[in-house]
Amino acid sequence: ITDEYPDKNFGSGAVKITGAHDFNDYAVAKRGNIPCYRLMDTKGAMRTDGAAYGDEAAKAQAIVKGREFTEAEVDAINLVPDEYRGLDRFEARKRVVADITAEGLAVPDADGVPFVENKLIMQPFGDRSKVVIEPMLTDQWFVDTAEIVQPAIDAVRNGDTVILPESDKKVYFHWLENIEPWCISRQLWWGHQILVWYGPKKRVDETGKVSLSYDSATYWRCCVASEEQAINAAKEYYGTEILVIEADSGDRVEFDKFFGAAALDAWLSGARRNSAGDRATPIFRDPDVLDTWFSSGLWPIGTLGWTGDAELDAKNEALQKYFPTSVLITGFDIIFFWVARMMMMQYAVVGQKPFDTVYVHALVRDESGKKMSKSLGNVLDPLELIDEYGADAVRFTLTAMAAMGRDLKLSTQRIAGYRNFGTKLWNASRFAEMNDCKPVADFDPAHVSHTVNKWIIGETARVREAVDASLMQFRFNDAAGALYAHVWGKVCDWYVELAKPLFQGEDEAAKAETRATMAWAIDQCLILLHPIMPFITEQLWGDIAERQSMLIHADWPTYTMAELVDPAADREMNWVIGLIEQIRSVRQEMNVPAGAKIRMIQLDLDNAGQAALTGNLPMIMRLARIETLEAAKDAPKGAVTLAVEGGTFCLPLADVIDVAAEKARLQKALDKLGREAGGLNGKLANEKFLANAPADVVQTQRDRLLLIDEEIATLTSAYDRIASLG
Repeated sequence: ITDEYPDKNFGSGAVKITGAHDFNDYAVAKRGNIPCYRLMDTKGAMRTDGAAYGDEAAKAQAIVKGREFTEAEVDAINLVPDEYRGLDRFEARKRVVADITAEGLAVPDADGVPFVENKLIMQPFGDRSKVVIEPMLTDQWFVDTAEIVQPAIDAVRNGDTVILPESDKKVYFHWLENIEPWCISRQLWWGHQILVWYGPKKRVDETGKVSLSYDSATYWRCCVASEEQAINAAKEYYGTEILVIEADSGDRVEFDKFFGAAALDAWLSGARRNSAGDRATPIFRDPDVLDTWFSSGLWPIGTLGWTGDAELDAKNEALQKYFPTSVLITGFDIIFFWVARMMMMQYAVVGQKPFDTVYVHALVRDESGKKMSKSLGNVLDPLELIDEYGADAVRFTLTAMAAMGRDLKLSTQRIAGYRNFGTKLWNASRFAEMNDCKPVADFDPAHVSHTVNKWIIGETARVREAVDASLMQFRFNDAAGALYAHVWGKVCDWYVELAKPLFQGEDEAAKAETRATMAWAIDQCLILLHPIMPFITEQLWGDIAERQSMLIHADWPTYTMAELVDPAADREMNWVIGLIEQIRSVRQEMNVPAGAKIRMIQLDLDNAGQAALTGNLPMIMRLARIETLEAAKDAPKGAVTLAVEGGTFCLPLADVIDVAAEKARLQKALDKLGREAGGLNGKLANEKFLANAPADVVQTQRDRLLLIDEEIATLTSAYDRIASLG
């Protein structure tokens, strides 16, 4: 026959067809109406059953000449020559080549030696066994998925079920819109055994004589929910007692003990009976089990006790309450294995979607972007990471890096950094404890009086709304980022420092309010962090005070920015923090010794700025390490100018630092970074490098160049500032 499948440029362009042992050949055989003769058994050896080769070949020849045939008839024909029967597949192939050569049928090379051409072919190997997998035509159970696929497609198209990120819908649609019949039976030792029972076919001839027969084409079967129902159905069919046996259809000798022609005659005549002495007929359950993905495809309803009985299911409180479920979190590599099949099966079985949202999480790779592999030695064992850094640090790292649609590059340095974040929270809680900060039962965050307390309460409301918005949109990394900035930056750094003057002052009312506010602010940190860092937050929750319930049972906060943000306090404290941060930044850029106290000159300032400065001056001078504050109209030579909202300050530094030495230090650093940037730019402009280097290596070089560019910009700004000093 002719067919488009063979590659005319590969070999001779003419190929044999073994439809029972190759997926592509099977498709060709079906198109050309060629019989698919099975040559091997389930152990990878050449078949030994059936009649002698001459008799079997005669049957095949009759089919060639036009006799009609069924798949079952063809499967029973054994076309393995007698001398090869029972041989292992690899040994049989060697024997075939040897016999062809011995008979002089091999094509000789120039020296007259039989020519054997080695061709590279695609060959599947078992993941565990590492041996060649031989495709073989067998009887299997299939789902005609074309009959049930459309509701699953429509549900995602019309938005009933949302897949995030959106890009992963392509995988979902590609598989469902090109779906093939689904083989759901497996020949394994574990799994849900298929609920089908088989028995011999009962026949009654024109004289009323009853006979029993069983082969691959003639049998009785029933599909019911239990063995008891199968026995009742068989009793009704045969009119005898029923004997359920364990029969592995792959073991023909064992099978014939019960279902061979002689055995069936003995059962029918009563010569063979069950253990109670009754006339009986043997039946057996299909030994195959369901495909794992078929079983797990029913997970949304199966875990809730679904029975298929409408009356029972209507009384099932768990099923009625929790189905359809809300969010499925899964990996991109099983969108078609699991997600699509759950969608198809729930619509087919109960007529409802299984969930309204599918969140596809990222793949965790190593820090260079490579997939983790034992052979590469780059696997980060979660249990080892937890032992070293703690579960909370590992969880927060994964959450902080879980940007939607991106793979996650995990490194131990990141995890160590987030362990430090946990330590920071612990230390802030201990600071609050040392200052007798305990939760106050009737504390009302909307009615505090001190500016710094109003500010932290407003910041807490701000982060609560940001976290909620991020979680609702499945932007878990944004939620973690917002919490990190708030807990570390706003609470543990700024609020703890800004509250110290109030704790150290003489105003007892201010102390009491600040204690209550700090206790409330830290409690809110614990509540908001708890989904990501459950262990440290639960521990601190219990340590801080006696509670009526564990943190995991605490209500999620619902306060809003509209209720708790005080615009005046917000503006004032952000002004103060902004000034302190600018001073600290200049000190760092100019390499001012950390312990040195410096002068600051106020050049001009509006009323709002003056009020903020006056109300917080001791705090500003202590945190920015300012020795004196002076007023002047013009900045002296050698001073760095600081622009703030509503005014200008300057820091005279010419006498504090060695300007020439600092310029030389910064220039040296800039020169070094410039050389490195030049090398990276040259490499990334090299088309040969881009074409041959692994993608992760190229990306690493690009990421490094971005960091260098940022560092050059920072150092250049510092150099310009120092140069302006003279």
